[in-house]
Amino acid sequence: MPTDMTLINRSATDLVGLLKLGAITPHDLLDALQARVSEVDGPVNALPTLCFDRAHKAANALMALPWQSRGLLCGLPIAIKDLTEVKGVRTTYGSPIFADFIPPGSDPLVERIEAEGGVIYAKSNTPEFGAGANTFNEVFGATRNPWNTKLSAAGSSGGAAVALKTGTAWLAHGSDLGGSLRNPASMNGIVGLRPSLGRVATDPGHEITGRYGVEGPMARTVEDVALFLDVLTGEDIRDPMSLPKPAVPFVTQARSGWKPKRVAWSANLGITPVDPEVAEITRRAALRFGEIGAIVEEAHPDFSEAHDTFQVMRARGFAIGKKDLLDTKRDLLKPEVIWNIEQGLKLTCADILRAEHARAAMYRRMLTFFETFDVICTPATIVAAYPVENRFVASCNGVTFGNYVEWLAIAYAFTLVGCPALSLPAGFTRDGRPIGLQIVTKPRDEGKLLAAAMALEQVLGLNTGEVIAPNVAHL
Repeated sequence: MPTDMTLINRSATDLVGLLKLGAITPHDLLDALQARVSEVDGPVNALPTLCFDRAHKAANALMALPWQSRGLLCGLPIAIKDLTEVKGVRTTYGSPIFADFIPPGSDPLVERIEAEGGVIYAKSNTPEFGAGANTFNEVFGATRNPWNTKLSAAGSSGGAAVALKTGTAWLAHGSDLGGSLRNPASMNGIVGLRPSLGRVATDPGHEITGRYGVEGPMARTVEDVALFLDVLTGEDIRDPMSLPKPAVPFVTQARSGWKPKRVAWSANLGITPVDPEVAEITRRAALRFGEIGAIVEEAHPDFSEAHDTFQVMRARGFAIGKKDLLDTKRDLLKPEVIWNIEQGLKLTCADILRAEHARAAMYRRMLTFFETFDVICTPATIVAAYPVENRFVASCNGVTFGNYVEWLAIAYAFTLVGCPALSLPAGFTRDGRPIGLQIVTKPRDEGKLLAAAMALEQVLGLNTGEVIAPNVAHL
């Protein structure tokens, strides 16, 4: 039977419905993906590690069960970011240190996906240890933006975002510390959700609590993101921060028709420069909440301590998790990772106290802010996609940044206060680069966030579910 390539443009939600009806099989989807990867992935390098043999074996095991026992995904293929271990599948973390590492077991997140009928077929590219918002590494090279392959896909979930937009994934796992999921969603024109702390259980590694990074869903539409979030959520004793599943599924909440009554808009949160064209595109998108009955006002909480607090906490996390590698494999680490670890080792108790106190103050102010507003909107990133050879954004709108992560403040401000944040395609620059709008609600309010985003997605009408072939620039 020939491969049905029309499946590539279908939504994940539609495909799960067809799987449950028996109209298609997981093998049909895997065959379509394998053909699509062969056709389009070369110029963009989104999925450097493939495991289709493993996926077909998993599909056979699922098909031996009645469809009611095949989980929420019922055999839908899933791409996993190469920072997360999948049993028996090469997992490099984007680092030469782990270039040949084959994990003996899977991360709890992967176990949950597979328990819900997800079929793992690929690992998506990421920068070394997820450090930096441009997806390149010494193992696999750079992932390129499909809208123009001279441009960055952003990061660190760049491979996941590009796979979604080019039709080599329907759902893709991402992770986010300082915008690692939201930045690539914005620059590639797909949807990405950073959930609340604890919403998605994972291996805590060396830091059981006090973590800032989270795992989250990426997809082409808000509804598909909600479907994947339902798969990912749930308590796990191995992750003491993990939260129980909600009583009402997130898909149901997304489809509820709830709409925000008061929406705040801020171009810069008072802490960062923003490219004027990006600010205008996202401002126009936020104002369209008015078409569904919301009052949109310019306002934001006080994030004046965000830069110092994030720098301290990020450095602390790198020191906790990577000091051993600095001691034993320094020559194999990229400069940005070395810098982050060394900054963490220089921290004093006074530094950490200052940052923790500031974070607590920002959290209280944020809760007060959400007593007035249902959601706040900002640009998801402060620039459009930039040249792939630039390791990071060094300046914006006349302001030069002090280090390689400072340009991410529009995202990491909400990381610090634990808010769920979603990047929704909002429009395009004059030269055709996609721009995302960041929509944020109070902690643990993903249901309303998804409903608001789904309502605005319908108003904007950008057809984000459609895939594209890479626009191969002359390199």
